[in-house]
Amino acid sequence: MTITAAADGSALGNPGPAGWAWYVNDDCWRAGGWPHGTNNQGELMAVLDLFRATAHIPQEDLRILCDSQYVINSVTKWMPGWKRKGWRKADGKPVLNVDILKEIDRELAGRKYTFEWVRGHAGHDLNEAADERARAVAQAYQQGVAARSGPGFRGAAAGVQEPEAREAAAVGDSLSLAEPDGADELDLFGGLDSSGLNGAGVGSNGSGSSVRASNGPVALSEPDLFSELDPDVFSATRGRGPSAEETVEALERELLRPDVRSDIGRTAVLLHPDFVEIGSAGRIWTRDAMMMSLEESPGGPTDLDVLGADRIGSNTILLTYRSYSRSGTALRSSLWVLDGGQWRLRFHQSTPEA
Repeated sequence: MTITAAADGSALGNPGPAGWAWYVNDDCWRAGGWPHGTNNQGELMAVLDLFRATAHIPQEDLRILCDSQYVINSVTKWMPGWKRKGWRKADGKPVLNVDILKEIDRELAGRKYTFEWVRGHAGHDLNEAADERARAVAQAYQQGVAARSGPGFRGAAAGVQEPEAREAAAVGDSLSLAEPDGADELDLFGGLDSSGLNGAGVGSNGSGSSVRASNGPVALSEPDLFSELDPDVFSATRGRGPSAEETVEALERELLRPDVRSDIGRTAVLLHPDFVEIGSAGRIWTRDAMMMSLEESPGGPTDLDVLGADRIGSNTILLTYRSYSRSGTALRSSLWVLDGGQWRLRFHQSTPEA
């Protein structure tokens, strides 16, 4: 069986409010975006999410219809050379959108896939459907309204099949975590700088005749969740493996470190694909928007005192704690779930203390 899907991105202003989407049919599609991004980032994210959404059926061929030759060439031609050069281009300059490209590279392992170039805005049904959904998300960010995220892929792993991630209301809302009045500054990561989201580099889309390319598996292991943890984190448990509760506490502490928050590759591992945060003023943050914001403005150090680590189920732990940062103290709750053998943060909410 071959899965045929179109992947597309949209950015109003490029950079500006951005969206991405992949589309198989009306019952199988997904969309998301950011308050500030580029068209190329949207195109790449659509491809990345499509690979993630079909990870439960790696034996199936994946036929990806794409109107961006930048994306097709990046994945099928340029990426091996970039990796050999330490993710730098031939002129020695850093590769644009490298964090999303690295995530795509990880997802390619063991997959059978084909990219086909289609002309955008030329009446191709699948491409038009993906473009319409990506543009709708970008417009939702621009207008400050909610956007549809889609039903996802049937049979996908929990958290991928039925995403509950709702997009943040608008660019202004997404940056409000650091407004001077402190209305919503105490989110999961605390102390975000008011510069908030800044656009990354802008590439260019190519155009030309039909392109068809396919690659075999690329072996690249996923980052070790504990590779950057303080060696004393588990000192009290030496001689036995850490409990799930201890593991979750250690990962929460890791997420509060500025160096981890600024590393989009690490936050992509620690945050569940359908991560949602409700800020103290009621604003909703999705995983994509949070990762993009933290990469630009990781904030300062934050400490915590654990109040409780309660098992909600065999694969779910609710962590409650009090955080201490330059901005003050807050009471927080984090829901961690076991996903593919790794604990990942699914939901977070915080309430500042008077």
